[in-house]
Amino acid sequence: MNVLTQYIVKEILKGSFIALILLLTLFNLFTLTDELKDLGKGNYNLTAIFSYLALTSPRVCYELVPSAALMGSLFVLGAMGNNRELIAMRAAGVSVLGIIQSVLVAGSILAIFSVCVGEFIAPTTETQAQMLRATAQNKPLVMHAKYGLWLREGDKFINVRHLQENGELADISIYDTTFTKEQPHLQSVTHAQKAVYVNNNQWRLDTTTQSIISTTQMQAAAQNEQMWQTHIAPDLMQIAVVNPDNLSLMDLSSYISFLKMNQQKSQSFQLAFWGRVFNPLVTFVMLLVATPFVISVKRGINVGGRMMIGIVIGMGFNIIDHIFGHIGLIYDMNPLMITLLPSALVTTVSIYALKRVI
Repeated sequence: MNVLTQYIVKEILKGSFIALILLLTLFNLFTLTDELKDLGKGNYNLTAIFSYLALTSPRVCYELVPSAALMGSLFVLGAMGNNRELIAMRAAGVSVLGIIQSVLVAGSILAIFSVCVGEFIAPTTETQAQMLRATAQNKPLVMHAKYGLWLREGDKFINVRHLQENGELADISIYDTTFTKEQPHLQSVTHAQKAVYVNNNQWRLDTTTQSIISTTQMQAAAQNEQMWQTHIAPDLMQIAVVNPDNLSLMDLSSYISFLKMNQQKSQSFQLAFWGRVFNPLVTFVMLLVATPFVISVKRGINVGGRMMIGIVIGMGFNIIDHIFGHIGLIYDMNPLMITLLPSALVTTVSIYALKRVI
């Protein structure tokens, strides 16, 4: 790597990380405004809110890397163009392809950073953030797992293996425990084949088996029908189901296999899976968009103008990407094709623009 390549890579990385910090701060301010509405619910105080923001920052950071790469490269390459550095580089023998190669080297580093954050940090911290928020607000705690959903309400732990499209639950196990100073004790286990929501705070459990456990014996009883009093509502289940973006690639792959094995719909999870796989490609696409634009633009455009153009391009791409995703889910299209199509279209346009400036 020669001196000019190192210089371009270093400047783009510096500009991208500055843009990432600014975007992350902006998004956290919006989140802070939303979270302050829940201030005082249970034990949800300012300390809990700022801890929640800190724990959700890795996920937001992962999602913002492509936009930060676009804005940072526009800012840095635009400044080089205004200062005639790009002209000097080309006069020194650096071709447009050489500049593009340097930009893509910086993109590789950003992509590696994004994968590390998105796969090894964000899923864990996001789970901790949701647990902290739910616990502080005294809400039922929901966790995604390979074998269904796990919820906690007080001293009860609930496992739901299947969620039907009509809102009913199937294959439910309720573990009632008592926490003492010595050690936790399992009091009873209730298993039901189906649960139907009746009205406020009540579910009807069908075909139940209950085991009462004590230190000396265990008693079992079966009932055709039993009422279950709980604050867990159907909308909480739906929120827990439609949340695939917070899972890592391995978790998504495992859960997709689980859904297919149980003949349940998995398209939204497949869409999230392929989105994770091709997220580094989006970073390269954003850099490819920025390079021909900066090289071909005149020197008169100021920094604010370039940043505004970068924001418009980044938001436009995200809007198109979300539109394609929703269309694919509605019409049951192939998730891989839906994920690749927006990036492929923008890449084609970028390559065409590059050919015109080379």
